[in-house]
Amino acid sequence: MTFQRPILRRGGRTKRALGVQEALEWAFRIEKAQLELPAPKYVPEEGSGYGLEYVLLQRAALGCKVEGGQYKMGSYTHPDAEVIAATVAGLPDSLGGIRMAIRVAELARAGLTPDWMPGVVPRCVPVETKRNQHGERATTVVIGTERVLTRGKWRTVEVLACPVTWRPHPEQIASARRGYDDWWMALDWVRDGLVAGGMLREVGVTEAMPSHRPWDRDTRKAVRS
Repeated sequence: MTFQRPILRRGGRTKRALGVQEALEWAFRIEKAQLELPAPKYVPEEGSGYGLEYVLLQRAALGCKVEGGQYKMGSYTHPDAEVIAATVAGLPDSLGGIRMAIRVAELARAGLTPDWMPGVVPRCVPVETKRNQHGERATTVVIGTERVLTRGKWRTVEVLACPVTWRPHPEQIASARRGYDDWWMALDWVRDGLVAGGMLREVGVTEAMPSHRPWDRDTRKAVRS
């Protein structure tokens, strides 16, 4: 990823113009910025366990740092990257709070966009299959019996059915797309906060945003084809 586009600011000096997703990736992936998260509000006195918030704060693999903890040793983080990280850490509870802040940072550090399962269509498939010398066949179950007249004789035969399911289940797809939408809303809030705050010195956050509800465009394209 390159971050070379200039944008003019007052006084004739320039800033690097970045969309909010690019700015996040620059801060967390390139500059190795860390989240400044609050210490846990409550830790049981008798050692009966820790709350989820406390556990999340210990996820050192995400590059998160509890406020008052140790700073990175022997390295430099650009002040603009620290401002971006601080803004992410301030995500309100209505947008996911600490959990979403960690998710935004984690995705930015990995250079990823949430998987909204593009192009995936639920398909009706057998719950179970089995393979024999004749190939793969759906497994059937007995759901009842019927009396039938065969060659002049009444016989009792089993009624078989093939249990089916949807894969992936529509709820899986809906959940993935809700997750993408929540992430998009968080980025929108971060972008507005960075622009309104005016604290970035060398980075100019533009109006550019990741595609909103890209599955709508995917659906329209499928209909036209």
